[in-house]
Amino acid sequence: MRSRLPGIALLLMLALAGIAAWFILPHRAGPTETLKLERVTFGELPGWSQGDPGAALAAFRRSCAALQSQPPATQLGSYAGRVADWRGACAAAQSVAANGAREFFETRFAPFAVAGEAFFTGYYEPLLHGSRTRHDVYQTPVYALPGDLVSVDLGVFRPEMKGEHIAGRLAGQHLVPYATRADIDAKPPGAAVLFYGDDPVAVFFLHIQGSGRVVLDDGSIIRVAYAGQNGQPYTPIGRTLIRSGALSRETVSMQTIRAWLKANPFAAQKVMESDESYVFFREAAVGDAMLGSAGAQDAALTPHASIAVDLRYHPLGVPFFVATMRPDGKPLQGLFIAQDTGGAIRGPARADIYFGFGAEAEELAGAMKASGRLYILLPTAVAAKLAP
Repeated sequence: MRSRLPGIALLLMLALAGIAAWFILPHRAGPTETLKLERVTFGELPGWSQGDPGAALAAFRRSCAALQSQPPATQLGSYAGRVADWRGACAAAQSVAANGAREFFETRFAPFAVAGEAFFTGYYEPLLHGSRTRHDVYQTPVYALPGDLVSVDLGVFRPEMKGEHIAGRLAGQHLVPYATRADIDAKPPGAAVLFYGDDPVAVFFLHIQGSGRVVLDDGSIIRVAYAGQNGQPYTPIGRTLIRSGALSRETVSMQTIRAWLKANPFAAQKVMESDESYVFFREAAVGDAMLGSAGAQDAALTPHASIAVDLRYHPLGVPFFVATMRPDGKPLQGLFIAQDTGGAIRGPARADIYFGFGAEAEELAGAMKASGRLYILLPTAVAAKLAP
């Protein structure tokens, strides 16, 4: 498939010349906002001295493995310097004890505040029940990546479109839109079925979260991770339900959406199909059960230490300090590493917090929508170039 991309490059170049949380925020490219950073001190980070950045240090080490696999001259976005500028911190991180994490970050990094009020949501790794074969309650397929799906990174063609992607299929020498969710539900794509789920609503939420674990009917457990998307626009079904009057903006959450879908099985499919976006998966080893699947940086996600950001503004691997509130009213203040991205994560002061696996993670992630402040930590040498 990769070898066929150059044949459509000219068409893409010509086309480019003319061209509230996951549950209520649409996936739109929209006009880009301006990222503004202001130098601050660690003492200005709310709760910094009381927090434990040990988990973030472990996540940073995993990000370093991905960073160091890139050429030293690789540019990390508009403000984070080059890969070479991070190698000293990455090397030093390998020998730091967990109880020395705060001192490590204070010594090696300088904090910057992202201008404006930040908005935070959450995601998690769901548990599903499935079967390798279709029978009884196991009727909803989860597909591997179709062989005819072409994904294009627009940043390769236009630097100002870094972080934007389109997907479709080839029709002769033309790239055309891929089938919508409703189309795929009606006519299966030419793709392998990884498993059949016992609950169409659970499978839909798997598409929203991007990865999950599956208990198969033979007792084995597998993990499925994001492999690709059909390129159709993401329309949050929470917004659909608000417009129809089924839910209110004040009460919409993952939990209330799930409850409505369960209570209205005949209408549920049409509502879910109002989101034309469709996600394809790949099977992955469960590995360390305490960690999540690999995010966009191909590093395993760490509960309460990994976040998803908008790649149009922020590079992967950068440490971020989050200051907000949990859904239960408790402060959420801590260090996270940018290791993922998502369709609804749009803007410089926007982040999606990874809460992990299990019932508590699901409860927190489903209800998480809060404002707060977002801070970036940069290696001291990089920081010196940005601020006096």
